[in-house]
Order: sequence, then structure tokens, then C-alpha cells
Amino acid sequence: MAVFTGFPPGKVRMTPVPAQFFSELMPEIDHLGEMKVTLYAFWFLDRLEAPVRYLTYADFATDERLMQGLTPEELREGLEKAARRGTLLEAQSTSDSEERLYFLNTPRGRAAVQAIQNGQWQPSLQEHPPVTLDSERPNIYRLYEENIGPLTPMIADMLREAEKTYRADWIEEAIRIAVQNNVRRWKYVDAVLRSWQEEGRDGAHRRDSEKDRRRYIEGEYADFIEH
Repeated sequence: MAVFTGFPPGKVRMTPVPAQFFSELMPEIDHLGEMKVTLYAFWFLDRLEAPVRYLTYADFATDERLMQGLTPEELREGLEKAARRGTLLEAQSTSDSEERLYFLNTPRGRAAVQAIQNGQWQPSLQEHPPVTLDSERPNIYRLYEENIGPLTPMIADMLREAEKTYRADWIEEAIRIAVQNNVRRWKYVDAVLRSWQEEGRDGAHRRDSEKDRRRYIEGEYADFIEH
């Protein structure tokens, strides 16, 4: 299980959630998939820049970060439960495809669904802009400053090279490992990343945090670490 390192200091963007969610919906929801798609809908629609805001099934299913914690079956069940409960309103698009559309059960959402049912309006799915959870993840420079230390020009150059070489989630996890092991040095993070690239990073190749710490502090990368 990945350990959450905490919310960052300073001003962060918030997602508004109506108080009724906590007083009326949350006590009744007993399905993890329903809870996740409901919260995701609040987050997604708040960040969507469009005159009429809605999600498609593909918006849920193609967000890799969301689907890390959901199976396709759990997603379908979650959407069905949220629609039956009335949290989300479901409509059928006929303009571009048979895509299912999901609106929050708000005055605007109800008006949009009614307009679709009356044949007065059909959204153009081609104009539906993408929104994914990856866009919320902190960039490598902020991660470094918040967890490792001040950003110097030399460090910034190394971070740019790392961005070109490694996946963003690898870098984020390597920094998290450095924090957990109390070795806040970029050389340590880079050594972890190079190890994953050379040896693989699936479950069969992962080391526990203590073995990682001993390898990089006492082994071949000891010269890079101040301790």
C-alpha cells in the first residue's frame, strides 16, 4: 500500500461537495464503486470547462488513476447504483454514438436531461474535453521542493532529464520511498529509478523499504548519501 505523504503547504485547489452528500448520501452508500464514482463526478465536473457539464462512461473507464482502484464490473455497478439512487442522472446520446451520459442531479443537470429527452438538445461528444486525475498530481519540481529540498539550477536540470526518462508515477513513488527512509537526496531517488528501469518494478522485483535503505546507504550508492 502506498503511504500518503500529506497535503502540501500553501494554497491548494479544493473540490466543492454539497453538504447533502455527507448528511444524506454518504450514510446510505455501502458500495465502494458507487462512492468512488460519486466523488469522482464532483471532482470531474468542477474541473470541466464547458457550458453544460456531464460525464460519459468513457470518462470514468479511461481514467487510469481512477481504475487502479476499480474493476470494470465495479465501475458498472457503481454507476448503476448512483443512477438508481438519483445522485447521477443518466441519459442516452444519439448525436454521435450510443454513449451514456451522466449528469449530477442538480437543476442544471435535470434541465439538460429533460432537453435531451425532448429532442431539444444533443451534446457533441467530440467537443467533450478530457479531464483526468493525473492532471491533479504535483509536478516533479514541486515534489522535490516539498520533500527533498530547495530547487537549484543544477537540480532542475537533473529533474528535467528524469522527466524525459521515467514515468511520473515512478518518480513520485521513488521520492516517497526516499522520505520514508529518511534519505532526502536526489541521488538516492535517481538510484531507485535506475534500479527499477534496469531490473523491473513489478511485484516480483520490489524490495521492502528496509532493504532499499540498506542497499543505497551501505552499498554501491553510499558515496552519494550524506549520513
